[in-house]
Amino acid sequence: MSRQRSRDTDVEVALRKLLHASGLRYRVHRRPVKGVRREADIVFGPARVAVFVDGCFWHGCPEHATWPKNNAEFWRTKIEGNRTRDRDTDTRLADAGWLAVRVWEHESPVEAAVRIGVLVQSRRDAGKASGRPVSSDA
Repeated sequence: MSRQRSRDTDVEVALRKLLHASGLRYRVHRRPVKGVRREADIVFGPARVAVFVDGCFWHGCPEHATWPKNNAEFWRTKIEGNRTRDRDTDTRLADAGWLAVRVWEHESPVEAAVRIGVLVQSRRDAGKASGRPVSSDA
């Protein structure tokens, strides 16, 4: 399991390419909030949107999660701990004014990119309407 990639997975790279092609600019593998030791896969700073691309096994996808029979207690604890940390991350980011977006590895990158693009644009528009300074880049 140590050979499993945690960064730059095929799904993550495909999503980034689609987002970039649609004109969105972002930062990669950054901590959105200082003091919170959680790194997002894609960060849209001015819009305050943090995207996490979650693996179905590691994060317990409701559609595709499998529970290994070997060392079952260890894996159930590990995966449930990941789910708990994900919820905590989402809460911490929301408390700091950020929107956490979760993309499952089985999702279509095209559909995910469209969903993210709409969210980023709506947050940028809301920032402009409120008078908060918002730039077009990450």
